[in-house]
Amino acid sequence: MSSVEKDRTPSIDKDQSSHEDFKKDVSNLSPEEAALQRQIALERALEVDPGVSTFARGAIQMYLITLVACCCSGDSGFDGTVMGGINSMKQYQTYFGMKTTGAKTSIVFGIYTIGQLTGIFPAAYIPDRFGRRAAMWFGNFILLAGAFLTANAHNKGMFIGGRYLTGLGASCAGTSAKSFMAELAPPKTRGAYIGFLNSFYYVGQIAATGMMVATGSWSSELSWRLPLYIQAVPAGLNVLLVFFCPESPRWLYSVGKEDQARSILARLHSSTNDVNSPLIDLEMEEIKENIKLNGPDKTWWDFRPLFRTRADRYRAGLVAMVGAFGQLSGNGLITYFLPVLLNQAGITNQHKVLVLNFVNSVTSYIGALSGTFIVDRVGRRTLTLTSTALCVMCLTIVTGLVGSGTGTSAKGSAGVAFVYLFMVFFSFGWTPIQALYPAEILDYSVRAKGLGFLGLVVQAVSCINTFGMPVALGKITWKVYLIFLIWDVFELIMVYIFMVEPKGLTLEEIDRVFNSPNPKEYSISLVAEAKKRAQNSA
Repeated sequence: MSSVEKDRTPSIDKDQSSHEDFKKDVSNLSPEEAALQRQIALERALEVDPGVSTFARGAIQMYLITLVACCCSGDSGFDGTVMGGINSMKQYQTYFGMKTTGAKTSIVFGIYTIGQLTGIFPAAYIPDRFGRRAAMWFGNFILLAGAFLTANAHNKGMFIGGRYLTGLGASCAGTSAKSFMAELAPPKTRGAYIGFLNSFYYVGQIAATGMMVATGSWSSELSWRLPLYIQAVPAGLNVLLVFFCPESPRWLYSVGKEDQARSILARLHSSTNDVNSPLIDLEMEEIKENIKLNGPDKTWWDFRPLFRTRADRYRAGLVAMVGAFGQLSGNGLITYFLPVLLNQAGITNQHKVLVLNFVNSVTSYIGALSGTFIVDRVGRRTLTLTSTALCVMCLTIVTGLVGSGTGTSAKGSAGVAFVYLFMVFFSFGWTPIQALYPAEILDYSVRAKGLGFLGLVVQAVSCINTFGMPVALGKITWKVYLIFLIWDVFELIMVYIFMVEPKGLTLEEIDRVFNSPNPKEYSISLVAEAKKRAQNSA
């Protein structure tokens, strides 16, 4: 018997006994009753072992691990904004013979999307074969190569090649970081951790736009080359530090390393650091029930498990919905082409455009952090519905201002203000949801594939932003806002009808929700029941 087992307290032994009784009883229950009983068992386990406190050693370790994973999100934020800012620089345009809009610009922006599409394949294979950390390392190493290639480019071919590698690496690293955090974070605070991960996108944006405010005034090539060099910083940090982080416990169990998985869960989830805590026992039991040692994750090329059953198709549909809506709400238009929109509003001074681009990054990050800190409290549905409704309001006002005939300086300024508000409201809901929701609703056995599928959807619809938007802005100008307004109303209806609420559920409990006859209604009732019990016990 280990020393840990000898030191266990009578209260934990008592809870362990009731936990064993629970395991016997649950086998005769329906899936809905079993899910409810498991939630009750989790609450009982938390009474004995409430999990790590905010400033406990395990929590601090989790914060540091999250920062390393956040480098993968900072990659994407830096790239999207750095190209938007560089695209507005006369120094860059003169060197490569480019314009802010048009077919040539579409290729430069679009090749990054092609790279991200290609990155889906290593993102589906490497995480399941070599682990989540290895996939992050590989993606960021490729990104480093792409960043140095673009920063040293002497012709458009070299620049486009670097952009392709940057997209490939960012896709692989970002996809793996989402599954890594979803599988490592405690269930009750999973939303905050993954929301913070995706919100780090704006840290990359802030770094890029803030730097270009300064470099944009330089007359040399370094004005646009230096930001591209700095793009390598978050990727480099992840490459150096990622293997100092623990591996996903669920991946470790899937390759037969149960003891290591249990040890990591105890260190990061248990207040006592006890590998035999009832909380850790419950988590390990659910992992064992839901992960097969020879499951679909071992056949990386086979994506059919995503669509086999009704529950699988429902999940895949929600993943596709979040992926598409997260790119086509109008945010892509503003993220990549804010300088162009400002020019259309009458703001043409290059320095002022770069400053306003920087301000947009800061305000968007504030919105994203606000949503991240409340997503575990208000739930995923409420946050997404609120965010989308506010986006519809802003686009209605912007469309009325910029499309009402003869423009004035006051109208242009008001339009820009509501564009900024739009990004705050979008970031408030969709930034945390884009990373959190797909990662938590997917079953472990297809999580890497499912996030690869998410990447495919995201990059496919991103082609509209990167290839079509420069042309649309040149041809129909303000009417682009009207198109996104109509689309956002459609998004609001679809989210209300189909979105399942996974707030506070373990990843394994979420699996059972999707096997119920009506996943959306059942998930809402399950969360409401948990809230009612919490109020009664208070």
